[in-house]
Amino acid sequence: MNLVGSQSIFERGAWYVIIQVILIGLILFGPRGFLLIENQTALLALYSVGIGVALLSLVIMPIAAINLGKNLTPLPCPRDDAQFVQSGLYRFVRHPLYFGVILAAVAWLCLFPNIFILAYVIGLGVLFDIKARREELWLIDRFPAYASYKASTKKLIPYLY
Repeated sequence: MNLVGSQSIFERGAWYVIIQVILIGLILFGPRGFLLIENQTALLALYSVGIGVALLSLVIMPIAAINLGKNLTPLPCPRDDAQFVQSGLYRFVRHPLYFGVILAAVAWLCLFPNIFILAYVIGLGVLFDIKARREELWLIDRFPAYASYKASTKKLIPYLY
C-alpha cells in the first residue's frame, strides 16, 4: 500500500509536528510563570537531577534515531519504503525518540521549575501519546506483526507506559 505518495503532508500528520514544534518552542522560550519551588536546597537537588536527565536524553535520542535508520521521519505516517524496527532501543519502548524528547523536556523543567513550563511539558507528553496512537494505526496497517509488538512493548516510557 502506498501511504505517502497518495497523501498530502497534512494527511500524513504534519499537524502533530507543528504542534510539537510549538510546544518545544514554548518549553524553551515561552513565558515561564511563577517558580514552583523556592527552597534553594531543593532547587539545587532538582538542578542536579535535571542535568542527569538531560544527559540521558542526549544519549537516547541519537541512538533511537540510529536504530530507526532510513525509516526516520518527523511525520507519524511511515515512509513508503519503511521497515518494521523492533531492535535496539525499540526492544524496550515503541517510541524511544518521543521518550528521549520527553526526558529532555523534563530535564528543562527540572532546571526551570516554573508553572507554565510544567504545563507545556504535560502538553507535550499528551501530544506524543496522541501522535503515537495515530502513528500506530498506520504501523499496524503496514506491518500486521506490529499488533503483537504493541501488546508486548510499552509505548512511551520503558517498563511503565
